[in-house]
Amino acid sequence: MNKDIFQGKIKEISGELRKKWGALTDDDIQKTKGNMEALSGLVQQKIGLSKEEASKQVSEFMTSIDRKFENKTESAADKVNSKIDDIKNKLSH
Repeated sequence: MNKDIFQGKIKEISGELRKKWGALTDDDIQKTKGNMEALSGLVQQKIGLSKEEASKQVSEFMTSIDRKFENKTESAADKVNSKIDDIKNKLSH
């Protein structure tokens, strides 16, 4: 997930991050400003993981979040396209 998407979805992602790592606070997450390295450092510090393990877990987590948001986007786009098709069909008849 790129930094702009992370920042744009920070409220939704923040909740997911707190579910995964309960020791993180919204303020902690906001301070990372979408920087994955900073987030990894935060997880390392708050959870007590090694640098490598924290980086691995954050990377895996963000990949799963990417998929989640990708699926939501596709679903919304599919709904819009379906409605457009319905309108086109009604207009052509």
